[in-house]
Amino acid sequence: MPNHPARTFLLAFLVLLITPIHAFARDESGDGDWLGALETPGGTLRLLVTVSTAEDGSQSAVLESLDQAPGQKIPVSTIVADDTMLEFEIAAIGARYRGRWNADHDRYEGEFFQGMALPLNFARPQPQTATLIEGLDGRWEAALDREGTILRLALNIETGTEGTQATLDSIDQAAYGIPVTALSRTGSTVQLQVPAAQVTYSAQLEADGSQLTGSWTRPGFPDVELVFTRVSSEVVDAYRPQTPQAPYPYTIEEVRIENPAAAGVTLAGTLTLPHGDGPHPAVILISGSGPQDRDESVWEHKPFAVLADHLSRNGIAVLRYDDRGFAESTGDFASATSRDFASDAEAALSWLRQQPGIDATSTGVIGHSEGGLIAPMLAQTPNAPDFMVLLAGPGTSGREIILEQTELMARAGGQAEADINAAVATLSRVTAELLDAENGADARARLDDLITDDDLTALGVPTTQRHVLLSQMGRDWYVEFLRHDPLTYLQTVEQPVLAVIGSLDLQVPAGSNLAGLREGLAGNPDATILELEGLNHMFQPAETGALAEYALIETTFDPAALALVSDWINQHFAD
Repeated sequence: MPNHPARTFLLAFLVLLITPIHAFARDESGDGDWLGALETPGGTLRLLVTVSTAEDGSQSAVLESLDQAPGQKIPVSTIVADDTMLEFEIAAIGARYRGRWNADHDRYEGEFFQGMALPLNFARPQPQTATLIEGLDGRWEAALDREGTILRLALNIETGTEGTQATLDSIDQAAYGIPVTALSRTGSTVQLQVPAAQVTYSAQLEADGSQLTGSWTRPGFPDVELVFTRVSSEVVDAYRPQTPQAPYPYTIEEVRIENPAAAGVTLAGTLTLPHGDGPHPAVILISGSGPQDRDESVWEHKPFAVLADHLSRNGIAVLRYDDRGFAESTGDFASATSRDFASDAEAALSWLRQQPGIDATSTGVIGHSEGGLIAPMLAQTPNAPDFMVLLAGPGTSGREIILEQTELMARAGGQAEADINAAVATLSRVTAELLDAENGADARARLDDLITDDDLTALGVPTTQRHVLLSQMGRDWYVEFLRHDPLTYLQTVEQPVLAVIGSLDLQVPAGSNLAGLREGLAGNPDATILELEGLNHMFQPAETGALAEYALIETTFDPAALALVSDWINQHFAD
């Protein structure tokens, strides 16, 4: 489900750090990497577009914003890249680019449009010289006080083969690995920038190297004196003890699955098959909202990899796959709705039933979050599953979930009640208007007339980012999600169902959604509906369920919850 608290509605570019790339010769197809520097009112943002051409000549691409939050490549909706032009559109963020090839300068020259037109040129990335900075390596921690709200920050500095690089973690905002640029040291003076937050920091390093004390500057806010204390001399990767490690007591096969109902969609996935002749009961895993890889990776956790490993160790075959248009799967993620993802799941289920060693009469689905919304949509399809497990699946409408999760997550984040009430009231009014929208384009038109500067303030959105908010809320997916009533589909489910929600889930809150699940499945004699005490939306043992806890918890998936799922499937379908 959408996982943004009230103050973080913006759909920012989410990206990976760039690594040195050799220059390429000009290619008429335009394939490969193209790097541009976008000069915005908030500073310079490097954008990397990676273009590829399929055997049939069709082109696809992803975009990375190298100076903003890392972790995600944004699928490009449409792309033309050849020896005369580079033109693309990204529907998910309301952005587009059009540039002409300049042979004299070996680059595309044009404009990037996202609420405003900005000049932008794309050229092949050039090799970068590694910069080494001595005496700063390690993890540095600080507490930033903004008008009484404390934000815990961690600065991670590490020197490797690519030089000295840094990232920032904003722990209470659950933002990790934010790129830090322009890191430098001259004597005891240390400077850096955080483009994603438009922050500059200039500090003095203590003689013993234990602290950095300086000015944290962000446009529109008073300067703050901020002290970073070095807590370790090296950056240690997060401990994830459940992430599967070889050797594996099951067979692993990398697969590709065509969706015959969707042109250009090929799902890339992993099949884990228990040892032995079988036939084995089997499941497909359906991920939550947003572009997800087959492991549903988030903050170095890989919950679907952990779930697949556990199930296959207990005799159950598992197929998990990258969402369409993301990672190794093809297709267009940005324009897809839950109905499209249901079509992909149906294709995956049909393919799985035809594989050797699979019991075609004991093949079901496990859906997490939005995946738990999609699973019941398959109940009456020609390739209906034999059973389903709903992990934090919704029992209330999409609009109800958005309003409730906004309130709960903002409160867990420590926001003032007056701000929470203003945000929820604004969001309630805006989403009510969108219920009547025909599609995303109609929604954007309505929003353009509806949303005022006061509304943006209530939602915590800068006026300069109005177009981003409109693009996010004006997607076909968002409009369809607001209207989705899970009871319509739950009441058609005749298959055995296990539905579970953690008591500390703030994204699909347990109370209201379990009540809806019980109502929708009231006529199903084989429906087990449970609240799992002390677990959050990711089924981790948590203290409050707040988003900020997710990355700090070492457990990826509560072992008792894993056992509950495998035991339920085997009790129903194992020989």
